[in-house]
Amino acid sequence: MSETIHIYHTNDLHSHFGPWPSIKNLLNERKRWHEEEGDTCLILDIGDHVDRSHPFTEGTAGRGNVVLLNEACYDAVTIGNNEGITLSKEELNDLYVQADFDVIVGNLKDTGGERPVWAKPHHILVTEGGVRIGLVGATAEFTPFYKRLGWTISDGKDAIMEAVEEIKGQTDLIVCLSHLGVKDDELLAEMCPDIDVILGAHTHHLFHDGKMIGNTLLAATGKFGAYIGHVTIESNLVGKKAYLIETAALRNPDESFDESLMKEGKSQLNEPVFYNTEKLKAEWFKDSKLSNLFGQALLEFSQADCALFNAGIFMDDMHEGEITRYDFHKMLPHPINLCLIELTGAELKEIYLQSLNSEWPHIELKGLGFRGAIFGNIIHVNLELIGHKLYINGQQAVHDQVYRLITLDMFTFGYFFPALKRAPKTYFMPEFLRDVFSQFFRSKALK
Repeated sequence: MSETIHIYHTNDLHSHFGPWPSIKNLLNERKRWHEEEGDTCLILDIGDHVDRSHPFTEGTAGRGNVVLLNEACYDAVTIGNNEGITLSKEELNDLYVQADFDVIVGNLKDTGGERPVWAKPHHILVTEGGVRIGLVGATAEFTPFYKRLGWTISDGKDAIMEAVEEIKGQTDLIVCLSHLGVKDDELLAEMCPDIDVILGAHTHHLFHDGKMIGNTLLAATGKFGAYIGHVTIESNLVGKKAYLIETAALRNPDESFDESLMKEGKSQLNEPVFYNTEKLKAEWFKDSKLSNLFGQALLEFSQADCALFNAGIFMDDMHEGEITRYDFHKMLPHPINLCLIELTGAELKEIYLQSLNSEWPHIELKGLGFRGAIFGNIIHVNLELIGHKLYINGQQAVHDQVYRLITLDMFTFGYFFPALKRAPKTYFMPEFLRDVFSQFFRSKALK
């Protein structure tokens, strides 16, 4: 074998399309260069290319992202949690219908134990020089979310190692597409030395020159398209190197690309929901009529006793006049679901007291599904502390009585309220906050 294998990879774009023309331009150019030289060029994405906080992705249910991947000549991808749990089961099954690439994900099946037709646990391709390259992949295990959507998700590392065992005798090189996070990738490199390269994602980590664990090379490009990864494997299959290409340093052939996709998404979401008779202002640091109506919508949707959410979720005012799906998306762009949690009166009082943390309102929150800027004040609905006593819907809370709290799924991960991670809960899916709020107004308009 005299060819060099070039692998270009991206991860966690999260529908940040500004650098996409530069990415596509470089990938198309490099693929042509390498193939003209008689080398092999693979282009891979490691998940979370989709993010429904962008109007274009929301309006096309992610299928527009797949068109972009096709145009950039991707060979294979794996899914991230944004593909896996922010789309309904039907939308995910439709996502890759027009894909010109393979989707490698070994740890996702439906509740009947069947693998979706669009997913493969592994794939083997043979280069012009006869090198057999095996691709394996898996995604992060958001088990309760997948279950609510009708999927079964298994341990990603186990699924990858099982796939490696199946193909290692048929391959010369094994490349793993891992949307598991850096800690799992490092464990995987130790547990499964048959993997030659692990391309990582999910935790938005960055390896400028790769990282070697044993004979396994780890590579990752951070987030939002800031870098393109480039792995080279020399003809002896031993010399492996990883590089990063900064997209800001590349020529951008279309500076208005993201703006044009925004316009297309707005057009897709231009469906009227209701006519608003007064402007409702988004307030991050105090109660407002907008937050009061949102709280009412949560209670009606869930039939809960009380609600709790942060005011920073509102990213825009609700203007006077016709309100469309686009307006709701602009106001509540977050891929966040609701969660109903059962708590005793004593537990609810503890949560209420924690929510009074004076530092939280000004936190610049990133992640957990939140796509805003500032956390904002906590809004309490049907929850009031008078003296040292908690009242729920006007009645003093009973210490050991169980109540139903409706809140945001991001509060169940343990970062703000550790007790909510352990409490019995039910996630509402696939509805996002904007869907619940828009349905609230739509139902009122029909009466």
